[in-house]
Amino acid sequence: MQGVADVTRNGKGFFLHPDGDILIPREDLGGALSGDVVHIAVSSRRGKKIGRVLSVLERKRNSFVGTLVKVANGIVLRADDPRVYFDFSIVGPSGAPVGHKAIIDIVDWKSSPPRANVRSILGPAGAHETEMRAVVASRGFDSDFPAAVLKDAQELYKKTWNDDDISARRDFRGIPTFTIDPDTAKDFDDAISLEEKSDGSFEIGIHIADVTHFVKKDSLLDREAEKRGTSVYLVDRTIPMLPPELSEDLCSLKPDADRLTFSAVFTIKNGAATERPGVSVVERWFGKSIIRSQRRLTYDEADIFLKKTFLSSQELENVGDEHRIEKAIAVLWSFASRLREERFQNGAIMFALDEVKPIVNKAGEVMSFRRSRYTESHQLIEELMLLANREVAGLVSQKLGKKNRLFVYRIHDVPNAEKLDELAIFLRAIGYQLSLSKKGASPKDLNRILGESKGKPEERLISTVTIRSMAKAVYGTKNIGHYGLAFDDYAHFTSPIRRYPDIMVHRTLHALLAGERITEKPESIEQRAVHASEREVSATQAERESIKLKQVEYFAKKIGEERRGVVSGVSDWGIYIEDAETAAEGMARLASLTDDTYEHHPRKFSVIGMRSKKMIRVGDPVRFRIEAANIEERTLDYALIANHPD
Repeated sequence: MQGVADVTRNGKGFFLHPDGDILIPREDLGGALSGDVVHIAVSSRRGKKIGRVLSVLERKRNSFVGTLVKVANGIVLRADDPRVYFDFSIVGPSGAPVGHKAIIDIVDWKSSPPRANVRSILGPAGAHETEMRAVVASRGFDSDFPAAVLKDAQELYKKTWNDDDISARRDFRGIPTFTIDPDTAKDFDDAISLEEKSDGSFEIGIHIADVTHFVKKDSLLDREAEKRGTSVYLVDRTIPMLPPELSEDLCSLKPDADRLTFSAVFTIKNGAATERPGVSVVERWFGKSIIRSQRRLTYDEADIFLKKTFLSSQELENVGDEHRIEKAIAVLWSFASRLREERFQNGAIMFALDEVKPIVNKAGEVMSFRRSRYTESHQLIEELMLLANREVAGLVSQKLGKKNRLFVYRIHDVPNAEKLDELAIFLRAIGYQLSLSKKGASPKDLNRILGESKGKPEERLISTVTIRSMAKAVYGTKNIGHYGLAFDDYAHFTSPIRRYPDIMVHRTLHALLAGERITEKPESIEQRAVHASEREVSATQAERESIKLKQVEYFAKKIGEERRGVVSGVSDWGIYIEDAETAAEGMARLASLTDDTYEHHPRKFSVIGMRSKKMIRVGDPVRFRIEAANIEERTLDYALIANHPD
């Protein structure tokens, strides 16, 4: 058989097959790594199919990141990726002392071990800067831009825009406009404006950075952005998709600066911002524009505004700029909250998972952890961005036809029936009932459970497990709709500074509005959509890895400390516990539990004492002690002290 191999952290291999994955013992992997296309022979052992790799037909990766280590026969690179179960022999001088991290390129896969050249040295292993650069490089991203790309970005300052560019655009510079972003944000993709018209209706402007004015198709900047696919957000830095000249300046919608934008403007009828029944958008306008943001707000500042008294639309006309923005936010929230309510009624699944991230100092040391609350200001921006994305996709779908393959949609398939069955079993085991029919789970039922768990120790766990039971949202040219959002048409239009598919969407939309024909081949568009999806996954993995590293470093200084958490998983060998403050997950080994001998019961998502019948279940609040922190392996060992502590 031929297909794709997968390798786990402990070196166990699998041949991915739609009828069920086939186990490949470590000794039979034949040098295959995760993602490689392999040719295998299948035999039967004790009634189970077992695979053996005969040859590797295609390598997924040809470069690796790791630590240079001295061995008897010379210097090898030991990969950071735990799924790489062998070393690489370094050919020629390494260019750095042993103990440094490096990026290598394979020159000979057939030798044993495979031979490689050192491409670049990242720095001493264990140093904060080295480890962050290693996280980025291991996922295929470059921390730095090529010199030619940076030169092109600098050149843009000489030809930003002229009077003709401005005259061809709709001018919003006299309308109250503002941005709402995290306090750490450097790039501002989107701005919001609100204007009350003479007939009492409101015009809501959603203004998005016009990246395509600067990044021309097939230019060096464009090819670099396409290769990266997305910006990467680590605990202490952003690896931008576009050079800083664009991402932090020319394209960033900074306050008190004229900026070119691509706008989606919606007129809501007189009273629509205050009446309770349905959301009524009576007019839509899409086009190139110019804005001047008057205020850069953080989410916290916007939340303070939202807590203040809401003034009527008449009062809105008679206050200064500062208060006009304050009251505009109140009007927008009234509109956005009903957009949200309407989505809920239409079957959207309303996840509201708080994020926990480390706060580090200049030396990279963790000072504390911050929990980002999902507040009204987040919901306001989310609903307006969802509106723009949905309406843009709907317009393109209408113009090109529902079955067109000339546009990059953001699609989300219905959940797999087997995964929903597993979710229902899990929820039942921790005291929640999810009803399943032939059509699967109803969004209403899923929302009920998410609501019931709110504020409880298991809230975060239930949200995480429910998300994992869903299909992965991806980019594609086949418009199957977005299950999670309950939208028939959806695309990413609102973040072109940090997502390449948004740039593609801007180009297609502009062409259609100008009456131009789309000439690019569907196969090419689909290929780029798939690449963008892959880059998105890699960026998410890099972000999680950087967080995990800092969690382990933080706990390495707190060995012996007692803490509180929740049981996040159980297995044959241990109990996984998520710390309440940091969300750091570690494992308490079953062998370390001395009060009884515990057995794993998968169907009950628990371990149960053989004598006492004491049950430790997923979702249980627990008290535990930090036993060990392995920074190199990114693992934490805990000791369980008590479950259901008061």
